[in-house]
Amino acid sequence: MADGRGWGWGEEAHAVELPPHALAFLRETIGAGDVRRSPVALDDVRLPPVALGDRARGRIAAVVGAEHVRDDREARVRHAAGRGYPDLVRLRSGALETAPDAIVWPGSHEEVVELLSTCAQERVAVVPFGGGTSVVGGVEALRGDCAAVIALDLGRMDALLALDERSLTASFEGGLRGPAADALLAARGLTLGHLPQSYEYVSLGGAVATRSAGQASTGFGRIDELLVGVRLAAPAGELELPPRPPSAAGPQLRELVAGSEGVLGVITRVDLRVRPVAPWRYEGWACRSFEEGVEALRALEQHGCAPAVARLSDEEETRLSLALAGSGGLAARAGRLYLRVRGRAQGCLVIVGWSGEPAEVAQARAAANRILRAHGAVALGSPPGEAWARGRFRAPYLRDALLDHGVMAETLETAGQWSGLTALHDAVRDALRDALGARGAAPLVMCHVSHLYPTGASLYFTFLARQQQGSELEQWRAAKHAASDAIAAAGGTITHHHAIGVDHAPWMAGEVGETGLELLRAAKARLDPQGIMNPGKLLERGASAPAA
Repeated sequence: MADGRGWGWGEEAHAVELPPHALAFLRETIGAGDVRRSPVALDDVRLPPVALGDRARGRIAAVVGAEHVRDDREARVRHAAGRGYPDLVRLRSGALETAPDAIVWPGSHEEVVELLSTCAQERVAVVPFGGGTSVVGGVEALRGDCAAVIALDLGRMDALLALDERSLTASFEGGLRGPAADALLAARGLTLGHLPQSYEYVSLGGAVATRSAGQASTGFGRIDELLVGVRLAAPAGELELPPRPPSAAGPQLRELVAGSEGVLGVITRVDLRVRPVAPWRYEGWACRSFEEGVEALRALEQHGCAPAVARLSDEEETRLSLALAGSGGLAARAGRLYLRVRGRAQGCLVIVGWSGEPAEVAQARAAANRILRAHGAVALGSPPGEAWARGRFRAPYLRDALLDHGVMAETLETAGQWSGLTALHDAVRDALRDALGARGAAPLVMCHVSHLYPTGASLYFTFLARQQQGSELEQWRAAKHAASDAIAAAGGTITHHHAIGVDHAPWMAGEVGETGLELLRAAKARLDPQGIMNPGKLLERGASAPAA
């Protein structure tokens, strides 16, 4: 993350502290929370020496201007890693084995094209860098067999290039951040409606490169469904796909660029569908069990009644949410009493969100409410939904606070068919419990459903465990390996919206097959024959193979 806290998420002004009741809960459930561990100071971070030669640096500076090339400590640290758990462990400890040798800020598509040609000639690896929010090692500064590696920060490329209000499409430079894009659109009464948890920092090019799924994807679609055109700069050529409706002119090459994670080239322009700004309404419901909640969401989706936002927390996640909320005031106590009376005290929380004009929302809600009640759900009104909406971008700050107290806090996600969704949920939960329990740190494993499709849904897991001091990364690898193997064995996708990066590369062949990998490698060989683009990500099956 190029701005904000160098060792954690976002801005210091938004940091959170764990209240006493939350620390007590952690002590009772996972035996952690009493220690206090602070990240090292920026000056104490250990960096590898700069390997970019004077000639290569001079040629790069000639393209973008010397003022747009930096190799100082702060710039290298801020571009050395994303915000996954292993990234944070390394950043907080000050042990960075890899870091870019320089950071380069191009100002146009043409400069990107010239930079990539120069870097190919000089054998300099290029890591495209948008918001730096990858949680799977997608921006790790790996150089492969190149002499040096640069981070190509697209922060200067942040313009709204064109707006077609009649067609409801907009063209943006790839480095534009989500909030800035919405601010530009708001002046014309429009919005993108793409709201991943990384919304405050994610770049639009990065969202496309990782096939991001925003919190409203059930209603608005994933970023790849919003994509109608794209421009890609690659070392050996350019791919120009202007915005058009669906075409039968062969396989759609937009699909090749979406999810390419910078291994084919740099996304310099994205053309996306936009929508009119409309009011939101959020509500909470309670189900007796996770299984009943899954059936309710399936019915909503398959009957065409699903809201734009639909989330179902399992029993453990619901329990943690109530525990972190504390005893609360009179309203909170009354809410718990209401759930006990209705038989939902140990149940699962559902959050739904509707966007649209009041009359159309009322009609859609009426149909959905009938289905929810038919599946045993109890309405909780707007307070739970509004509370979720207020805090939906807070979780990464909470993770930093947990790390401060020696708690391993990590997430992973998958998606599966409705017919096997609860079995997939149980398999991943059990794998995490077994893997971490075997290392003496029994975890708290939570999950929620967050994106619905006619054939299935996504599962987003969060797990907490006492950190094994001195062996934090080995502990993480054991959990990641076990969960990923369980996902593959149960027929889930190895990722639903976090992309592949380094962390999921060992399981990529199982997702697309060896022939599929060969096809993708052939595309890379055509566009990046020197192999300089984001080495070690997406296509290199053994890039992060966990220790046995």
